[in-house]
Amino acid sequence: MSPKTPSLSQSLKKKKDFTGVFGDVYGTMMLLPKEVELQNKPTPSFDFRLLLPDFSRAFKDIMKTREAAEFLSGALAGAMTKAVLAPLETIRTRMVVGVGSKNISGSFLEVIEAQGWTGLWAGNAINMLRIVPTQAIELGTFECVKRTMTSAQEKWKQNDGPKLQIGPVSLNLPLSWISPVAVAGAAAGVVSTLACHPLEVLKDRLTVSPEAYPNLSVAVSTIYKDGGIGAFYAGLSPTLIGMLPYSTCYYFMYETIKKSYCESKNKKSLSRPELLVIGAFSGLTASTISFPLEVARKRLMVGALHGKCPPHMVAALSEVIKEQGIMGLYRGWGASCLKVMPSSGITWMFYEAWKDILLVQRLPL
Repeated sequence: MSPKTPSLSQSLKKKKDFTGVFGDVYGTMMLLPKEVELQNKPTPSFDFRLLLPDFSRAFKDIMKTREAAEFLSGALAGAMTKAVLAPLETIRTRMVVGVGSKNISGSFLEVIEAQGWTGLWAGNAINMLRIVPTQAIELGTFECVKRTMTSAQEKWKQNDGPKLQIGPVSLNLPLSWISPVAVAGAAAGVVSTLACHPLEVLKDRLTVSPEAYPNLSVAVSTIYKDGGIGAFYAGLSPTLIGMLPYSTCYYFMYETIKKSYCESKNKKSLSRPELLVIGAFSGLTASTISFPLEVARKRLMVGALHGKCPPHMVAALSEVIKEQGIMGLYRGWGASCLKVMPSSGITWMFYEAWKDILLVQRLPL
Protein backbone atom coordinates (compact mmCIF):
# COMPACT_ATOMS: atom_id res chain seq x y z
CA MET A 1 0.00 0.00 0.00
CA SER A 2 1.40 3.43 -0.92
CA PRO A 3 2.12 5.77 2.03
CA LYS A 4 0.01 8.45 0.33
CA THR A 5 -2.97 6.22 0.26
CA PRO A 6 -5.12 6.84 3.40
CA SER A 7 -6.20 3.85 5.39
CA LEU A 8 -9.83 2.86 5.80
CA SER A 9 -9.99 4.04 9.41
CA GLN A 10 -8.62 7.45 8.41
CA SER A 11 -11.20 7.75 5.70
CA LEU A 12 -13.95 7.03 8.18
CA LYS A 13 -12.60 9.68 10.57
CA LYS A 14 -12.48 12.28 7.87
CA LYS A 15 -15.96 11.49 6.79
CA LYS A 16 -17.37 11.17 10.25
CA ASP A 17 -19.91 13.88 9.59
CA PHE A 18 -21.22 12.21 6.42
CA THR A 19 -24.66 10.78 7.02
CA GLY A 20 -25.02 8.63 3.95
CA VAL A 21 -24.51 5.01 3.05
CA PHE A 22 -21.81 3.74 0.71
CA GLY A 23 -20.39 0.41 -0.27
CA ASP A 24 -17.47 -1.20 -2.03
CA VAL A 25 -17.54 -2.83 -5.40
CA TYR A 26 -18.73 -6.09 -3.86
CA GLY A 27 -21.89 -4.46 -2.54
CA THR A 28 -20.99 -4.52 1.17
CA MET A 29 -23.07 -1.88 2.97
CA MET A 30 -21.60 0.13 5.85
CA LEU A 31 -23.50 2.40 8.21
CA LEU A 32 -21.92 5.55 9.52
CA PRO A 33 -22.14 6.65 13.15
CA LYS A 34 -24.80 9.33 12.61
CA GLU A 35 -26.92 6.85 10.76
CA VAL A 36 -26.67 4.47 13.66
CA GLU A 37 -27.84 7.29 15.91
CA LEU A 38 -30.82 7.89 13.63
CA GLN A 39 -31.76 4.24 13.80
CA ASN A 40 -31.81 4.34 17.56
CA LYS A 41 -34.38 7.15 17.55
CA PRO A 42 -37.99 6.02 18.10
CA THR A 43 -39.93 5.75 14.88
CA PRO A 44 -43.39 7.31 14.72
CA SER A 45 -46.29 4.85 15.08
CA PHE A 46 -49.28 4.79 12.74
CA ASP A 47 -52.73 3.79 13.99
CA PHE A 48 -54.84 2.35 11.19
CA ARG A 49 -58.55 1.98 12.03
CA LEU A 50 -61.35 0.69 9.82
CA LEU A 51 -64.52 2.56 10.67
CA LEU A 52 -67.68 0.58 9.91
CA PRO A 53 -71.18 2.01 9.66
CA ASP A 54 -73.23 1.82 12.83
CA PHE A 55 -75.58 -0.98 11.77
CA SER A 56 -77.02 -1.34 15.26
CA ARG A 57 -78.40 2.20 15.21
CA ALA A 58 -79.80 1.74 11.72
CA PHE A 59 -81.42 -1.55 12.77
CA LYS A 60 -82.98 0.09 15.83
CA ASP A 61 -84.33 2.92 13.68
CA ILE A 62 -85.87 0.43 11.24
CA MET A 63 -87.45 -1.59 14.04
CA LYS A 64 -89.14 1.57 15.32
CA THR A 65 -91.06 2.02 12.06
CA ARG A 66 -94.66 0.95 11.59
CA GLU A 67 -93.80 -1.35 8.69
CA ALA A 68 -91.17 -3.29 10.64
CA ALA A 69 -93.54 -3.76 13.58
CA GLU A 70 -96.26 -5.08 11.26
CA PHE A 71 -93.92 -7.47 9.46
CA LEU A 72 -92.55 -8.81 12.73
CA SER A 73 -96.05 -9.13 14.21
CA GLY A 74 -97.14 -11.19 11.21
CA ALA A 75 -94.12 -13.48 11.46
CA LEU A 76 -94.60 -14.14 15.18
CA ALA A 77 -98.34 -14.69 14.83
CA GLY A 78 -97.86 -17.16 11.97
CA ALA A 79 -95.17 -19.14 13.77
CA MET A 80 -97.19 -19.47 16.98
CA THR A 81 -100.32 -20.50 15.09
CA LYS A 82 -98.64 -23.16 12.96
CA ALA A 83 -96.88 -24.71 15.93
CA VAL A 84 -100.29 -25.43 17.47
CA LEU A 85 -102.21 -26.47 14.35
CA ALA A 86 -99.61 -28.54 12.44
CA PRO A 87 -101.53 -31.87 12.84
CA LEU A 88 -104.66 -30.40 11.24
CA GLU A 89 -102.58 -29.09 8.34
CA THR A 90 -101.16 -32.58 7.76
CA ILE A 91 -104.63 -34.19 7.70
CA ARG A 92 -106.05 -31.47 5.46
CA THR A 93 -103.29 -31.86 2.87
CA ARG A 94 -103.68 -35.64 2.76
CA MET A 95 -107.44 -35.44 2.26
CA VAL A 96 -107.28 -32.68 -0.36
CA VAL A 97 -104.87 -34.63 -2.59
CA GLY A 98 -106.71 -37.93 -2.06
CA VAL A 99 -104.14 -39.83 -0.01
CA GLY A 100 -105.45 -42.46 2.42
CA SER A 101 -108.76 -42.32 4.26
CA LYS A 102 -111.63 -40.08 3.18
CA ASN A 103 -112.56 -38.96 6.70
CA ILE A 104 -110.73 -36.99 9.36
CA SER A 105 -110.56 -39.65 12.09
CA GLY A 106 -109.39 -42.30 9.62
CA SER A 107 -106.60 -40.04 8.38
CA PHE A 108 -105.46 -39.38 11.93
CA LEU A 109 -105.29 -43.11 12.68
CA GLU A 110 -103.46 -43.90 9.44
CA VAL A 111 -100.77 -41.31 10.10
CA ILE A 112 -100.29 -42.45 13.70
CA GLU A 113 -100.07 -46.14 12.72
CA ALA A 114 -97.61 -45.50 9.90
CA GLN A 115 -95.37 -42.81 11.43
CA GLY A 116 -96.36 -42.46 15.07
CA TRP A 117 -97.46 -39.27 16.75
CA THR A 118 -94.56 -37.38 15.21
CA GLY A 119 -96.05 -38.09 11.79
CA LEU A 120 -98.75 -35.53 12.53
CA TRP A 121 -95.98 -32.92 12.43
CA ALA A 122 -94.46 -34.26 9.19
CA GLY A 123 -93.13 -31.34 7.20
CA ASN A 124 -93.62 -29.00 10.14
CA ALA A 125 -90.01 -27.78 10.03
CA ILE A 126 -90.38 -26.55 6.47
CA ASN A 127 -93.88 -25.38 7.34
CA MET A 128 -92.46 -23.14 10.06
CA LEU A 129 -89.78 -21.88 7.68
CA ARG A 130 -92.54 -21.20 5.17
CA ILE A 131 -95.08 -19.55 7.41
CA VAL A 132 -92.75 -17.05 9.09
CA PRO A 133 -91.76 -15.18 5.88
CA THR A 134 -95.17 -15.82 4.29
CA GLN A 135 -97.18 -14.28 7.12
CA ALA A 136 -94.67 -11.44 7.56
CA ILE A 137 -94.81 -10.54 3.87
CA GLU A 138 -98.56 -11.08 3.56
CA LEU A 139 -99.70 -9.06 6.58
CA GLY A 140 -97.03 -6.41 6.09
CA THR A 141 -97.98 -5.99 2.43
CA PHE A 142 -101.67 -5.83 3.31
CA GLU A 143 -101.19 -3.03 5.83
CA CYS A 144 -98.85 -1.06 3.55
CA VAL A 145 -101.05 -1.30 0.42
CA LYS A 146 -104.19 -0.51 2.42
CA ARG A 147 -102.67 2.70 3.76
CA THR A 148 -101.35 3.66 0.32
CA MET A 149 -104.69 3.04 -1.41
CA THR A 150 -106.63 4.90 1.28
CA SER A 151 -104.32 7.89 0.99
CA ALA A 152 -104.55 7.82 -2.81
CA GLN A 153 -108.34 7.74 -2.72
CA GLU A 154 -108.45 10.77 -0.43
CA LYS A 155 -106.25 12.69 -2.89
CA TRP A 156 -108.42 11.57 -5.82
CA LYS A 157 -111.53 12.86 -4.08
CA GLN A 158 -109.92 16.27 -3.67
CA ASN A 159 -108.62 16.41 -7.25
CA ASP A 160 -111.61 14.79 -9.01
CA GLY A 161 -109.69 11.53 -9.46
CA PRO A 162 -107.17 10.50 -12.13
CA LYS A 163 -107.85 11.45 -15.75
CA LEU A 164 -107.19 9.64 -19.02
CA GLN A 165 -106.29 11.93 -21.92
CA ILE A 166 -106.96 10.56 -25.42
CA GLY A 167 -106.28 13.31 -27.90
CA PRO A 168 -108.75 16.14 -27.27
CA VAL A 169 -110.91 13.88 -25.10
CA SER A 170 -110.35 13.86 -21.34
CA LEU A 171 -111.97 11.06 -19.34
CA ASN A 172 -112.39 11.05 -15.58
CA LEU A 173 -111.74 7.68 -13.97
CA PRO A 174 -114.02 7.28 -10.96
CA LEU A 175 -112.05 4.93 -8.71
CA SER A 176 -113.83 5.68 -5.46
CA TRP A 177 -115.74 2.40 -5.78
CA ILE A 178 -112.52 0.40 -5.44
CA SER A 179 -112.07 -1.01 -1.94
CA PRO A 180 -108.57 -0.38 -0.55
CA VAL A 181 -109.01 -3.45 1.66
CA ALA A 182 -109.87 -5.71 -1.31
CA VAL A 183 -106.92 -4.41 -3.35
CA ALA A 184 -104.60 -4.78 -0.37
CA GLY A 185 -105.83 -8.34 0.25
CA ALA A 186 -105.23 -9.34 -3.36
CA ALA A 187 -101.78 -7.75 -3.36
CA ALA A 188 -100.88 -9.48 -0.09
CA GLY A 189 -101.77 -12.89 -1.49
CA VAL A 190 -99.91 -12.39 -4.78
CA VAL A 191 -96.71 -10.98 -3.24
CA SER A 192 -96.45 -13.62 -0.53
CA THR A 193 -97.12 -16.41 -3.05
CA LEU A 194 -94.44 -15.22 -5.45
CA ALA A 195 -91.92 -14.93 -2.62
CA CYS A 196 -92.64 -18.18 -0.77
CA HIS A 197 -94.05 -20.65 -3.34
CA PRO A 198 -90.93 -22.91 -3.33
CA LEU A 199 -91.40 -23.47 0.40
CA GLU A 200 -95.02 -24.49 -0.23
CA VAL A 201 -93.86 -27.07 -2.79
CA LEU A 202 -91.34 -28.51 -0.33
CA LYS A 203 -93.91 -28.67 2.45
CA ASP A 204 -96.41 -30.56 0.28
CA ARG A 205 -93.81 -33.08 -0.88
CA LEU A 206 -92.63 -33.76 2.67
CA THR A 207 -96.22 -34.16 3.90
CA VAL A 208 -97.61 -36.34 1.11
CA SER A 209 -94.60 -38.60 0.41
CA PRO A 210 -92.38 -38.90 3.49
CA GLU A 211 -90.92 -42.14 2.09
CA ALA A 212 -89.62 -40.45 -1.06
CA TYR A 213 -88.66 -37.26 0.77
CA PRO A 214 -87.52 -38.25 4.29
CA ASN A 215 -86.00 -34.85 5.14
CA LEU A 216 -85.59 -31.33 3.81
CA SER A 217 -82.15 -31.74 2.24
CA VAL A 218 -83.22 -34.84 0.30
CA ALA A 219 -86.37 -33.07 -0.89
CA VAL A 220 -84.43 -30.04 -2.13
CA SER A 221 -81.81 -32.11 -3.98
CA THR A 222 -84.38 -34.51 -5.50
CA ILE A 223 -86.71 -31.78 -6.74
CA TYR A 224 -83.82 -29.80 -8.20
CA LYS A 225 -82.39 -32.91 -9.88
CA ASP A 226 -85.75 -33.82 -11.43
CA GLY A 227 -86.77 -30.40 -12.71
CA GLY A 228 -84.23 -27.72 -11.88
CA ILE A 229 -85.24 -24.37 -10.41
CA GLY A 230 -88.54 -24.44 -12.30
CA ALA A 231 -89.67 -27.49 -10.30
CA PHE A 232 -89.83 -25.35 -7.17
CA TYR A 233 -92.44 -23.20 -8.91
CA ALA A 234 -94.63 -26.08 -10.04
CA GLY A 235 -98.26 -25.08 -9.93
CA LEU A 236 -97.51 -21.37 -9.54
CA SER A 237 -100.21 -20.23 -11.98
CA PRO A 238 -103.06 -22.16 -10.33
CA THR A 239 -101.75 -21.09 -6.95
CA LEU A 240 -102.02 -17.44 -7.94
CA ILE A 241 -105.47 -18.01 -9.46
CA GLY A 242 -106.65 -19.73 -6.30
CA MET A 243 -104.98 -17.23 -4.00
CA LEU A 244 -106.61 -14.14 -5.50
CA PRO A 245 -110.25 -14.90 -4.52
CA TYR A 246 -109.23 -16.38 -1.17
CA SER A 247 -106.94 -13.56 -0.10
CA THR A 248 -109.27 -10.83 -1.35
CA CYS A 249 -112.30 -12.31 0.39
CA TYR A 250 -110.38 -13.17 3.55
CA TYR A 251 -109.05 -9.69 4.26
CA PHE A 252 -112.18 -7.94 3.01
CA MET A 253 -114.42 -10.00 5.29
CA TYR A 254 -112.18 -9.48 8.31
CA GLU A 255 -111.87 -5.72 7.95
CA THR A 256 -115.56 -5.25 7.06
CA ILE A 257 -116.90 -7.36 9.94
CA LYS A 258 -114.44 -5.83 12.38
CA LYS A 259 -115.37 -2.27 11.38
CA SER A 260 -119.12 -2.96 11.40
CA TYR A 261 -118.98 -4.68 14.78
CA CYS A 262 -116.98 -1.83 16.33
CA GLU A 263 -119.48 0.72 15.01
CA SER A 264 -122.48 -1.26 16.23
CA LYS A 265 -120.99 -1.72 19.70
CA ASN A 266 -119.48 1.79 19.76
CA LYS A 267 -116.01 0.38 20.39
CA LYS A 268 -112.59 1.56 19.30
CA SER A 269 -110.97 -1.86 19.73
CA LEU A 270 -112.04 -5.47 20.19
CA SER A 271 -111.19 -8.04 22.81
CA ARG A 272 -109.08 -11.10 21.99
CA PRO A 273 -112.07 -13.51 21.94
CA GLU A 274 -113.93 -11.17 19.57
CA LEU A 275 -110.95 -11.04 17.23
CA LEU A 276 -110.72 -14.83 17.40
CA VAL A 277 -114.36 -15.26 16.29
CA ILE A 278 -114.20 -12.65 13.53
CA GLY A 279 -110.96 -14.09 12.16
CA ALA A 280 -112.37 -17.62 12.21
CA PHE A 281 -115.53 -16.58 10.34
CA SER A 282 -113.47 -14.71 7.74
CA GLY A 283 -111.35 -17.78 7.13
CA LEU A 284 -114.42 -19.99 6.83
CA THR A 285 -116.06 -17.74 4.23
CA ALA A 286 -112.91 -17.32 2.14
CA SER A 287 -112.12 -21.03 2.25
CA THR A 288 -115.63 -22.04 1.18
CA ILE A 289 -115.61 -19.70 -1.82
CA SER A 290 -112.17 -20.68 -3.12
CA PHE A 291 -111.97 -24.34 -2.05
CA PRO A 292 -112.52 -25.90 -5.53
CA LEU A 293 -109.54 -23.91 -6.79
CA GLU A 294 -107.54 -25.16 -3.81
CA VAL A 295 -108.38 -28.77 -4.73
CA ALA A 296 -107.21 -28.19 -8.30
CA ARG A 297 -104.06 -26.45 -7.12
CA LYS A 298 -103.08 -29.26 -4.78
CA ARG A 299 -103.73 -31.86 -7.46
CA LEU A 300 -101.48 -30.02 -9.90
CA MET A 301 -98.69 -29.57 -7.36
CA VAL A 302 -98.47 -33.23 -6.28
CA GLY A 303 -99.84 -34.91 -9.44
CA ALA A 304 -96.35 -35.71 -10.63
CA LEU A 305 -95.90 -38.00 -7.63
CA HIS A 306 -98.63 -40.31 -8.96
CA GLY A 307 -97.53 -40.06 -12.60
CA LYS A 308 -100.63 -38.18 -13.77
CA CYS A 309 -100.36 -34.43 -13.64
CA PRO A 310 -103.16 -32.47 -15.37
CA PRO A 311 -101.89 -29.91 -17.89
CA HIS A 312 -103.75 -26.95 -16.36
CA MET A 313 -106.32 -25.97 -13.73
CA VAL A 314 -109.40 -26.47 -15.90
CA ALA A 315 -108.24 -30.00 -16.71
CA ALA A 316 -107.66 -30.67 -13.02
CA LEU A 317 -111.17 -29.49 -12.15
CA SER A 318 -112.67 -31.60 -14.95
CA GLU A 319 -110.71 -34.62 -13.78
CA VAL A 320 -112.00 -34.26 -10.22
CA ILE A 321 -115.61 -33.90 -11.38
CA LYS A 322 -115.28 -36.90 -13.69
CA GLU A 323 -113.83 -39.13 -10.98
CA GLN A 324 -115.78 -37.96 -7.92
CA GLY A 325 -118.62 -35.75 -9.13
CA ILE A 326 -119.34 -32.18 -8.06
CA MET A 327 -118.90 -33.09 -4.41
CA GLY A 328 -115.32 -34.06 -5.22
CA LEU A 329 -114.53 -30.34 -5.53
CA TYR A 330 -115.22 -30.08 -1.80
CA ARG A 331 -113.48 -33.24 -0.69
CA GLY A 332 -111.56 -32.37 2.42
CA TRP A 333 -113.58 -29.20 2.98
CA GLY A 334 -114.47 -30.24 6.53
CA ALA A 335 -110.83 -30.87 7.42
CA SER A 336 -109.90 -27.62 5.71
CA CYS A 337 -112.45 -25.65 7.74
CA LEU A 338 -111.32 -27.46 10.87
CA LYS A 339 -107.85 -26.13 10.16
CA VAL A 340 -108.63 -22.77 8.53
CA MET A 341 -111.07 -21.49 11.13
CA PRO A 342 -108.86 -21.83 14.22
CA SER A 343 -105.82 -20.86 12.16
CA SER A 344 -107.41 -17.64 10.93
CA GLY A 345 -108.84 -16.76 14.32
CA ILE A 346 -105.65 -17.47 16.25
CA THR A 347 -103.51 -15.69 13.66
CA TRP A 348 -105.53 -12.47 13.88
CA MET A 349 -105.66 -12.68 17.66
CA PHE A 350 -101.88 -13.06 17.93
CA TYR A 351 -101.26 -10.48 15.21
CA GLU A 352 -103.32 -7.78 16.90
CA ALA A 353 -101.71 -8.63 20.23
CA TRP A 354 -98.19 -8.35 18.84
CA LYS A 355 -99.10 -5.09 17.10
CA ASP A 356 -100.20 -3.70 20.46
CA ILE A 357 -96.83 -4.64 21.92
CA LEU A 358 -94.55 -3.62 19.04
CA LEU A 359 -96.48 -0.76 17.47
CA VAL A 360 -99.00 0.91 19.76
CA GLN A 361 -96.42 1.64 22.45
CA ARG A 362 -94.08 3.28 19.93
CA LEU A 363 -96.24 5.13 17.46
CA PRO A 364 -99.50 6.97 17.88
CA LEU A 365 -102.23 5.29 15.84
